[in-house]
Amino acid sequence: ATDIARNCGLTSVARIERGVLYEIELSRGLLGAGSLDATERMALSAKLHDRMTESVLASLDEADALFSHVPPRPLVSVSLGEGGKDQGRAALVQANSALGLALSDDEIDYLLDAYTKLGRDPTDVELMMFAQANSEHCRHKIFNASWNIDYATQDLSLFGMIRETHRATPQHTVVAYSDNAAVIEGATTAPVDRFYPDRNGRWGWHTEPMHFLAKVETHNHPTAISPFAGAATGAGGEIRDEGATGRGAKPKAGLAGFSVSNLNIPGFEQPWERIDGELYGKPERIASALQIMIDGPLGAAAFNNEFGRPNLAGYFRTLELPFMGEMRGYHKPIMIAGGIGNISARDALKIVFPAGTKLIVLGGPAML
Repeated sequence: ATDIARNCGLTSVARIERGVLYEIELSRGLLGAGSLDATERMALSAKLHDRMTESVLASLDEADALFSHVPPRPLVSVSLGEGGKDQGRAALVQANSALGLALSDDEIDYLLDAYTKLGRDPTDVELMMFAQANSEHCRHKIFNASWNIDYATQDLSLFGMIRETHRATPQHTVVAYSDNAAVIEGATTAPVDRFYPDRNGRWGWHTEPMHFLAKVETHNHPTAISPFAGAATGAGGEIRDEGATGRGAKPKAGLAGFSVSNLNIPGFEQPWERIDGELYGKPERIASALQIMIDGPLGAAAFNNEFGRPNLAGYFRTLELPFMGEMRGYHKPIMIAGGIGNISARDALKIVFPAGTKLIVLGGPAML
Protein backbone atom coordinates (compact mmCIF):
# COMPACT_ATOMS: atom_id res chain seq x y z
CA ALA A 1 0.00 0.00 0.00
CA THR A 2 2.86 2.37 0.79
CA ASP A 3 4.46 1.76 -2.62
CA ILE A 4 1.12 2.38 -4.36
CA ALA A 5 0.72 5.70 -2.54
CA ARG A 6 4.21 6.82 -3.52
CA ASN A 7 3.70 5.76 -7.12
CA CYS A 8 0.59 7.96 -7.12
CA GLY A 9 2.71 10.95 -6.12
CA LEU A 10 2.00 10.91 -2.36
CA THR A 11 5.69 11.17 -1.54
CA SER A 12 5.11 12.50 1.98
CA VAL A 13 3.47 9.22 3.05
CA ALA A 14 6.00 7.31 5.14
CA ARG A 15 4.00 4.13 5.67
CA ILE A 16 0.43 2.82 5.51
CA GLU A 17 -0.90 0.13 7.84
CA ARG A 18 -4.43 -1.24 8.11
CA GLY A 19 -6.07 -2.03 11.43
CA VAL A 20 -9.46 -2.76 12.95
CA LEU A 21 -10.49 -1.11 16.24
CA TYR A 22 -12.88 -3.04 18.48
CA GLU A 23 -14.43 -1.23 21.45
CA ILE A 24 -15.76 -3.70 24.02
CA GLU A 25 -18.60 -2.57 26.29
CA LEU A 26 -19.37 -4.86 29.22
CA SER A 27 -22.89 -5.23 30.57
CA ARG A 28 -23.51 -3.60 33.95
CA GLY A 29 -24.30 -5.75 36.95
CA LEU A 30 -25.38 -4.91 40.48
CA LEU A 31 -21.88 -3.64 41.25
CA GLY A 32 -21.50 -1.71 38.00
CA ALA A 33 -19.57 -2.59 34.86
CA GLY A 34 -16.95 -5.24 35.43
CA SER A 35 -13.60 -5.72 33.74
CA LEU A 36 -11.91 -8.55 31.87
CA ASP A 37 -8.99 -10.40 33.36
CA ALA A 38 -6.03 -11.55 31.25
CA THR A 39 -7.54 -14.96 30.51
CA GLU A 40 -10.84 -13.44 29.38
CA ARG A 41 -9.07 -10.88 27.18
CA MET A 42 -7.07 -13.66 25.54
CA ALA A 43 -10.22 -15.70 24.88
CA LEU A 44 -11.99 -12.66 23.43
CA SER A 45 -9.08 -11.66 21.20
CA ALA A 46 -8.96 -15.20 19.78
CA LYS A 47 -12.52 -14.69 18.52
CA LEU A 48 -11.79 -11.31 16.96
CA HIS A 49 -8.63 -11.87 14.95
CA ASP A 50 -6.89 -14.29 12.61
CA ARG A 51 -3.80 -15.32 14.53
CA MET A 52 -1.93 -16.22 11.32
CA THR A 53 -2.35 -12.87 9.58
CA GLU A 54 -3.15 -10.37 12.35
CA SER A 55 -1.72 -9.23 15.69
CA VAL A 56 -3.65 -7.98 18.72
CA LEU A 57 -2.70 -4.62 20.23
CA ALA A 58 -4.21 -3.69 23.58
CA SER A 59 -4.17 0.07 22.94
CA LEU A 60 -3.63 2.64 20.21
CA ASP A 61 -0.29 3.53 21.79
CA GLU A 62 0.99 0.06 20.95
CA ALA A 63 0.26 0.75 17.27
CA ASP A 64 3.27 3.07 17.19
CA ALA A 65 5.42 -0.04 16.88
CA LEU A 66 3.91 -0.67 13.44
CA PHE A 67 5.65 2.43 12.12
CA SER A 68 9.07 1.81 13.62
CA HIS A 69 11.87 1.38 11.10
CA VAL A 70 14.37 -1.37 11.76
CA PRO A 71 17.69 -0.94 9.94
CA PRO A 72 18.52 -3.76 7.50
CA ARG A 73 20.45 -6.55 9.11
CA PRO A 74 23.91 -7.25 7.70
CA LEU A 75 24.58 -10.30 5.59
CA VAL A 76 25.70 -13.17 7.83
CA SER A 77 27.77 -16.17 6.80
CA VAL A 78 27.08 -19.56 8.34
CA SER A 79 30.48 -20.99 9.15
CA LEU A 80 30.82 -24.64 8.20
CA GLY A 81 34.15 -24.78 10.03
CA GLU A 82 37.18 -26.84 9.16
CA GLY A 83 36.36 -29.91 11.20
CA GLY A 84 34.96 -31.98 8.37
CA LYS A 85 31.45 -32.85 7.27
CA ASP A 86 30.13 -33.55 10.75
CA GLN A 87 30.91 -30.01 11.91
CA GLY A 88 29.57 -28.49 8.71
CA ARG A 89 26.36 -30.48 8.91
CA ALA A 90 25.87 -29.49 12.55
CA ALA A 91 26.19 -25.82 11.54
CA LEU A 92 23.53 -26.21 8.85
CA VAL A 93 21.22 -28.06 11.24
CA GLN A 94 21.56 -25.19 13.72
CA ALA A 95 20.91 -22.59 11.00
CA ASN A 96 17.92 -24.59 9.84
CA SER A 97 16.40 -24.31 13.31
CA ALA A 98 17.42 -20.70 13.99
CA LEU A 99 16.17 -19.36 10.64
CA GLY A 100 13.06 -21.56 10.49
CA LEU A 101 14.00 -22.98 7.09
CA ALA A 102 12.25 -26.37 7.46
CA LEU A 103 14.96 -28.11 5.43
CA SER A 104 14.84 -31.90 5.21
CA ASP A 105 17.85 -34.10 5.97
CA ASP A 106 18.56 -34.73 2.30
CA GLU A 107 18.41 -30.99 1.56
CA ILE A 108 20.93 -30.30 4.34
CA ASP A 109 23.22 -32.97 2.90
CA TYR A 110 22.83 -31.44 -0.57
CA LEU A 111 23.76 -27.96 0.69
CA LEU A 112 26.74 -29.28 2.62
CA ASP A 113 28.04 -31.05 -0.47
CA ALA A 114 27.41 -28.02 -2.70
CA TYR A 115 29.22 -25.51 -0.48
CA THR A 116 32.05 -27.94 0.21
CA LYS A 117 32.64 -28.12 -3.55
CA LEU A 118 32.39 -24.32 -3.81
CA GLY A 119 34.95 -24.00 -1.02
CA ARG A 120 33.08 -21.33 0.93
CA ASP A 121 30.44 -20.78 3.59
CA PRO A 122 26.80 -20.06 2.71
CA THR A 123 25.12 -16.81 3.71
CA ASP A 124 21.83 -16.59 5.57
CA VAL A 125 20.20 -15.02 2.48
CA GLU A 126 21.34 -17.90 0.27
CA LEU A 127 19.96 -20.45 2.70
CA MET A 128 16.65 -18.59 2.95
CA MET A 129 16.34 -18.33 -0.83
CA PHE A 130 17.11 -22.04 -1.22
CA ALA A 131 14.54 -22.96 1.42
CA GLN A 132 11.85 -20.96 -0.39
CA ALA A 133 12.67 -21.95 -3.97
CA ASN A 134 13.18 -25.63 -3.11
CA SER A 135 10.19 -25.92 -0.76
CA GLU A 136 7.35 -28.34 -1.40
CA HIS A 137 5.13 -25.30 -1.94
CA CYS A 138 7.19 -24.33 -5.00
CA ARG A 139 8.74 -27.56 -6.23
CA HIS A 140 5.99 -30.13 -5.54
CA LYS A 141 8.62 -32.81 -4.96
CA ILE A 142 6.09 -35.21 -3.42
CA PHE A 143 4.52 -35.51 -6.89
CA ASN A 144 7.62 -37.48 -7.91
CA ALA A 145 7.48 -39.85 -4.94
CA SER A 146 6.66 -43.52 -5.37
CA TRP A 147 3.22 -44.58 -4.21
CA ASN A 148 0.86 -47.52 -4.10
CA ILE A 149 -2.82 -48.13 -4.72
CA ASP A 150 -4.54 -50.89 -2.73
CA TYR A 151 -1.12 -51.97 -1.43
CA ALA A 152 0.28 -52.42 -4.96
CA THR A 153 3.35 -50.30 -5.81
CA GLN A 154 2.82 -48.35 -9.01
CA ASP A 155 5.30 -48.25 -11.88
CA LEU A 156 4.89 -44.48 -12.26
CA SER A 157 5.10 -41.70 -9.71
CA LEU A 158 2.04 -39.53 -9.17
CA PHE A 159 3.45 -36.89 -11.49
CA GLY A 160 4.39 -39.61 -13.96
CA MET A 161 0.77 -40.76 -14.03
CA ILE A 162 -0.40 -37.18 -14.56
CA ARG A 163 2.01 -36.77 -17.48
CA GLU A 164 1.10 -40.14 -18.96
CA THR A 165 -2.02 -38.75 -20.65
CA HIS A 166 0.06 -36.18 -22.50
CA ARG A 167 2.65 -38.80 -23.44
CA ALA A 168 -0.06 -40.98 -24.94
CA THR A 169 -1.94 -38.18 -26.73
CA PRO A 170 0.31 -35.14 -27.29
CA GLN A 171 -1.62 -33.87 -30.29
CA HIS A 172 -2.41 -30.15 -30.41
CA THR A 173 -0.32 -29.42 -27.29
CA VAL A 174 2.04 -26.47 -27.67
CA VAL A 175 3.41 -26.31 -24.10
CA ALA A 176 3.03 -28.90 -21.32
CA TYR A 177 4.84 -29.25 -17.96
CA SER A 178 7.52 -26.74 -18.88
CA ASP A 179 6.00 -23.31 -18.16
CA ASN A 180 3.62 -21.61 -15.74
CA ALA A 181 0.56 -22.91 -17.62
CA ALA A 182 -0.24 -25.31 -20.45
CA VAL A 183 -0.77 -23.97 -23.96
CA ILE A 184 -3.15 -25.75 -26.34
CA GLU A 185 -3.25 -25.16 -30.06
CA GLY A 186 -6.00 -22.72 -30.94
CA ALA A 187 -7.06 -20.70 -33.96
CA THR A 188 -3.97 -21.26 -36.11
CA THR A 189 -5.81 -21.78 -39.39
CA ALA A 190 -8.33 -19.01 -38.72
CA PRO A 191 -6.48 -16.09 -37.08
CA VAL A 192 -8.49 -13.80 -34.81
CA ASP A 193 -8.63 -10.03 -34.51
CA ARG A 194 -7.27 -8.48 -31.31
CA PHE A 195 -7.34 -4.83 -30.26
CA TYR A 196 -4.22 -3.59 -28.46
CA PRO A 197 -1.49 -0.93 -28.77
CA ASP A 198 1.53 -1.45 -31.00
CA ARG A 199 5.12 -0.65 -30.07
CA ASN A 200 4.50 3.04 -30.75
CA GLY A 201 1.52 3.15 -28.40
CA ARG A 202 -1.10 3.34 -31.17
CA TRP A 203 -4.20 1.24 -30.56
CA GLY A 204 -5.53 -0.83 -33.42
CA TRP A 205 -6.66 -4.22 -34.68
CA HIS A 206 -4.12 -6.99 -35.14
CA THR A 207 -4.92 -10.25 -36.92
CA GLU A 208 -2.87 -13.16 -35.58
CA PRO A 209 -2.99 -16.86 -34.64
CA MET A 210 -4.20 -17.42 -31.08
CA HIS A 211 -3.75 -20.32 -28.63
CA PHE A 212 -5.60 -21.34 -25.47
CA LEU A 213 -3.91 -21.68 -22.10
CA ALA A 214 -5.09 -23.56 -19.03
CA LYS A 215 -3.83 -23.83 -15.46
CA VAL A 216 -4.85 -25.57 -12.24
CA GLU A 217 -2.94 -25.55 -8.96
CA THR A 218 -3.61 -25.95 -5.25
CA HIS A 219 -3.20 -23.69 -2.23
CA ASN A 220 -4.08 -26.13 0.51
CA HIS A 221 -2.12 -25.32 3.66
CA PRO A 222 -2.57 -21.51 3.50
CA THR A 223 -6.33 -22.05 3.09
CA ALA A 224 -6.35 -24.34 6.13
CA ILE A 225 -4.61 -21.68 8.23
CA SER A 226 -6.43 -18.58 6.99
CA PRO A 227 -9.28 -19.52 4.61
CA PHE A 228 -10.09 -16.13 3.04
CA ALA A 229 -6.51 -14.97 2.56
CA GLY A 230 -5.25 -18.46 1.66
CA ALA A 231 -7.82 -19.00 -1.08
CA ALA A 232 -7.45 -15.41 -2.30
CA THR A 233 -3.69 -15.65 -2.74
CA GLY A 234 -4.15 -19.09 -4.32
CA ALA A 235 -6.36 -17.53 -6.97
CA GLY A 236 -3.99 -14.58 -7.32
CA GLY A 237 -0.98 -16.82 -7.82
CA GLU A 238 -2.79 -18.78 -10.51
CA ILE A 239 -3.73 -15.55 -12.31
CA ARG A 240 -0.08 -14.45 -12.12
CA ASP A 241 1.09 -17.78 -13.57
CA GLU A 242 -1.28 -17.50 -16.51
CA GLY A 243 -0.08 -14.00 -17.30
CA ALA A 244 3.56 -15.12 -17.01
CA THR A 245 3.20 -17.99 -19.47
CA GLY A 246 5.38 -17.75 -22.54
CA ARG A 247 6.19 -14.11 -23.21
CA GLY A 248 2.89 -12.88 -21.81
CA ALA A 249 -0.67 -14.21 -21.86
CA LYS A 250 -4.13 -12.94 -20.94
CA PRO A 251 -6.17 -14.65 -18.17
CA LYS A 252 -9.86 -14.84 -19.06
CA ALA A 253 -11.94 -16.91 -16.60
CA GLY A 254 -11.26 -18.65 -13.31
CA LEU A 255 -12.40 -21.57 -11.19
CA ALA A 256 -12.11 -22.44 -7.50
CA GLY A 257 -12.71 -25.81 -5.86
CA PHE A 258 -12.71 -27.12 -2.29
CA SER A 259 -12.50 -30.57 -0.66
CA VAL A 260 -13.04 -30.46 3.11
CA SER A 261 -14.03 -32.72 5.99
CA ASN A 262 -17.55 -32.80 7.43
CA LEU A 263 -19.08 -29.34 7.85
CA ASN A 264 -20.77 -30.05 11.21
CA ILE A 265 -23.13 -27.09 10.76
CA PRO A 266 -24.49 -26.13 14.22
CA GLY A 267 -28.12 -27.19 14.44
CA PHE A 268 -27.86 -29.05 11.13
CA GLU A 269 -25.46 -31.89 11.95
CA GLN A 270 -25.92 -34.97 9.81
CA PRO A 271 -25.99 -38.59 11.10
CA TRP A 272 -22.88 -39.61 9.15
CA GLU A 273 -20.87 -36.79 10.74
CA ARG A 274 -20.80 -38.53 14.14
CA ILE A 275 -18.76 -41.55 15.16
CA ASP A 276 -20.33 -43.39 18.10
CA GLY A 277 -22.45 -40.30 18.67
CA GLU A 278 -19.47 -37.92 18.85
CA LEU A 279 -17.94 -35.41 16.44
CA TYR A 280 -14.35 -36.30 15.59
CA GLY A 281 -12.94 -32.79 16.04
CA LYS A 282 -10.00 -31.10 14.32
CA PRO A 283 -6.46 -29.84 15.03
CA GLU A 284 -6.49 -26.52 16.87
CA ARG A 285 -4.02 -24.89 14.47
CA ILE A 286 -6.31 -25.01 11.41
CA ALA A 287 -9.72 -23.62 10.56
CA SER A 288 -12.80 -25.81 10.62
CA ALA A 289 -14.29 -27.20 7.41
CA LEU A 290 -17.30 -24.93 7.89
CA GLN A 291 -15.14 -21.83 8.31
CA ILE A 292 -13.15 -22.78 5.22
CA MET A 293 -16.33 -23.08 3.17
CA ILE A 294 -17.69 -19.78 4.49
CA ASP A 295 -14.53 -17.73 3.89
CA GLY A 296 -12.54 -19.64 1.25
CA PRO A 297 -14.88 -19.26 -1.76
CA LEU A 298 -15.33 -15.57 -0.94
CA GLY A 299 -11.56 -15.07 -0.86
CA ALA A 300 -11.03 -16.81 -4.20
CA ALA A 301 -13.89 -14.90 -5.84
CA ALA A 302 -12.70 -11.60 -4.34
CA PHE A 303 -9.24 -11.82 -5.89
CA ASN A 304 -10.70 -12.84 -9.24
CA ASN A 305 -13.11 -9.89 -9.13
CA GLU A 306 -10.44 -7.41 -8.06
CA PHE A 307 -8.27 -8.52 -10.97
CA GLY A 308 -11.22 -8.23 -13.35
CA ARG A 309 -11.51 -11.93 -14.16
CA PRO A 310 -14.82 -13.71 -13.51
CA ASN A 311 -14.70 -16.88 -11.41
CA LEU A 312 -17.12 -18.99 -13.45
CA ALA A 313 -16.62 -22.58 -12.31
CA GLY A 314 -15.68 -24.74 -9.35
CA TYR A 315 -16.59 -27.69 -7.20
CA PHE A 316 -17.18 -28.57 -3.54
CA ARG A 317 -17.23 -31.88 -1.69
CA THR A 318 -16.87 -33.25 1.83
CA LEU A 319 -15.30 -36.51 2.95
CA GLU A 320 -14.59 -37.82 6.44
CA LEU A 321 -14.87 -41.49 7.39
CA PRO A 322 -13.19 -44.15 9.54
CA PHE A 323 -10.89 -46.56 7.72
CA MET A 324 -8.99 -49.44 9.36
CA GLY A 325 -8.79 -47.74 12.73
CA GLU A 326 -7.94 -44.31 11.32
CA MET A 327 -10.02 -41.28 10.41
CA ARG A 328 -9.61 -40.24 6.78
CA GLY A 329 -10.77 -36.89 5.48
CA TYR A 330 -9.81 -33.42 4.34
CA HIS A 331 -9.03 -31.64 7.63
CA LYS A 332 -6.22 -30.12 5.60
CA PRO A 333 -8.38 -29.04 2.66
CA ILE A 334 -7.76 -29.20 -1.03
CA MET A 335 -8.16 -25.71 -2.46
CA ILE A 336 -7.93 -25.70 -6.24
CA ALA A 337 -7.39 -22.47 -8.18
CA GLY A 338 -7.50 -22.60 -11.95
CA GLY A 339 -8.42 -20.77 -15.07
CA ILE A 340 -8.26 -20.42 -18.82
CA GLY A 341 -7.00 -17.67 -21.07
CA ASN A 342 -5.42 -17.03 -24.43
CA ILE A 343 -1.98 -16.27 -25.76
CA SER A 344 -0.68 -15.13 -29.11
CA ALA A 345 1.07 -17.90 -31.03
CA ARG A 346 4.17 -15.72 -31.37
CA ASP A 347 4.39 -15.37 -27.57
CA ALA A 348 3.69 -18.99 -26.61
CA LEU A 349 7.34 -20.02 -26.18
CA LYS A 350 9.86 -18.33 -23.92
CA ILE A 351 13.17 -17.07 -25.25
CA VAL A 352 16.11 -19.26 -24.23
CA PHE A 353 18.81 -17.02 -22.78
CA PRO A 354 22.45 -18.15 -22.89
CA ALA A 355 24.44 -18.61 -19.69
CA GLY A 356 25.82 -15.33 -18.40
CA THR A 357 22.87 -13.22 -19.55
CA LYS A 358 22.33 -10.28 -17.18
CA LEU A 359 18.86 -10.10 -15.63
CA ILE A 360 17.11 -7.02 -14.24
CA VAL A 361 14.91 -7.62 -11.18
CA LEU A 362 11.82 -5.38 -11.24
CA GLY A 363 9.14 -4.77 -8.66
CA GLY A 364 10.75 -4.90 -5.24
CA PRO A 365 13.60 -6.19 -3.10
CA ALA A 366 15.79 -8.81 -4.72
CA MET A 367 16.52 -10.55 -1.41
CA LEU A 368 14.17 -11.87 1.26
